[in-house]
Amino acid sequence: MTSQADPQATTASPRAPLVIAGLLFAVLAAIPLLSELWGGAWLTSLAVRAMILAIVAISLDLLMGHGGMVSFGHSAFVAIGAYACGIMLTEGVYEMALILPVAIAAAGLFALASGAICLRTSGVSFIMITLAFGQMVYFALGSLAQYGADDGLTLWSGPDFLGTRWLNSDMGVYITVFAVLLGTWALVHRIVQSRFGRVLRAARQNPTRVASMGYSVFRYRLTAYVIAGIIAAIAGVLWATHAAFVSPSLGAWQRSGDLIVMVVLGGMATRNGALVGALFFILIEETLSAITHDWRLIFGPLLVLIALYARGGLVGLLDRIRGPA
Repeated sequence: MTSQADPQATTASPRAPLVIAGLLFAVLAAIPLLSELWGGAWLTSLAVRAMILAIVAISLDLLMGHGGMVSFGHSAFVAIGAYACGIMLTEGVYEMALILPVAIAAAGLFALASGAICLRTSGVSFIMITLAFGQMVYFALGSLAQYGADDGLTLWSGPDFLGTRWLNSDMGVYITVFAVLLGTWALVHRIVQSRFGRVLRAARQNPTRVASMGYSVFRYRLTAYVIAGIIAAIAGVLWATHAAFVSPSLGAWQRSGDLIVMVVLGGMATRNGALVGALFFILIEETLSAITHDWRLIFGPLLVLIALYARGGLVGLLDRIRGPA
């Protein structure tokens, strides 16, 4: 009986994440149609916000889940991307084809410089240094008096896209964010399944052995750190485009804490964990905040219960409910 059940489990297991992802993306694709029947602009706006956070969570899972690097400053890259977009729009540069490369370059350079320092450490020291760099970005953005300082920056016009006003419509923003989320999900999975991803996971478990095999653990980790930072910055550009407002709070450490919760909640190092965690987090936040302003007092014990009884996060819980078949 055991020998017959195992092959079925191995053939069904790789298919299950694709089914879950397909269902999630199908629901997200149907949101604009559902909003016509219920919720209106509020529903599509909520979905856009959830998808942007899911993009950032997927990039953080590349660091945390696969690389073993717990970053408490990941939201800084979101803020860098958002402010790159906001400042360029304020200065009269409206073409997304110009804004996006600037945001990517700014986030990539910051990730390269900060990562080269952070990755000289590990464990709690790594967490504290990423927190310090994140707070540096937070306070630096708050000191930009010409761009709103602590009050933030209102964007009175959205960016153009190849000379069109595509990103100035709600539907255009929704489709763009959905496409970027789908592309990010596929890209990170491709990276994880490549030799680069295998070396990154091996370095998480035993960096000494990986180094003895001739691989530069530092270089692989730094590359992952830069990739994750760039993805988060792209999400920041999308956030600025959607919200038409940016503020230093985007880079606050509390935001990074929320991102870590999303990754752990969904299930680290799983194909859909960050996606499920981000969507679930936003859904719970919106539901509980409608009940009470202090919604975190309810969410905290709920998170504890999930951590205690759902090993592997929500994705692991779904796998156990589904069973080996």
